[in-house]
Amino acid sequence: MNDCQAVEMSLLAILWLVYFALHSALASLRAKSWVARRFPHWMPIYRLGFNILATLALLPILWLLFRHPGPSLWAWTGAWSWLANGLALAALIGFMRSARYYDTGEFLGLRQWKAATCTIEDQEGFRISPFHRHVRHPWYSLGLVLLWTRDMTTALFLSAVLMTAYLFIGAHLEEQKLIARYGAAYRRYMQRVPGLIPLPWKSISAEEAKDLVAEAERHCGT
Repeated sequence: MNDCQAVEMSLLAILWLVYFALHSALASLRAKSWVARRFPHWMPIYRLGFNILATLALLPILWLLFRHPGPSLWAWTGAWSWLANGLALAALIGFMRSARYYDTGEFLGLRQWKAATCTIEDQEGFRISPFHRHVRHPWYSLGLVLLWTRDMTTALFLSAVLMTAYLFIGAHLEEQKLIARYGAAYRRYMQRVPGLIPLPWKSISAEEAKDLVAEAERHCGT
């Protein structure tokens, strides 16, 4: 790697770190509480605005990533290529099948906007879908599969390492909010089901999932 490429990779790393810091800060309850106190009329569009800003902030990073990919590190070939692409296809199918268990309007922020919701907490209740019975963050897990089954350039490898680290950190931060909201029920869920990497011997049945959801709802109602 020459000096120019080293500068480009350093810039890419800085942009990712700034993006992660901004993303985490705006997703925090502290930021939402501040906006709710100072600008309550903005709260119905907070989630929608957050998603739009997060998407726009990705554009310069993606431009740098694909405009200056750097040297190739490895490319899947032969049977490995079939395996990598097969796993990526399975992950895409997993995304599509699991999407039915999410409230898309809530996720995008459209529901909050239309209903003029001013609360700082997400309105979608605690759910344990068939996917969530085996891993607590199925979309993060599927995203990691897509990420690490691609042919790797220096820029993509750097991005993959940083994004993987951020997903683990982000999952931890997200779960602190879930523990605060759902209490012991979510702690038990964490003990029974792995976070990002499914383990065949750690999952829960549909009945156990139903009991945990009922306990979480009782906790919220107290």
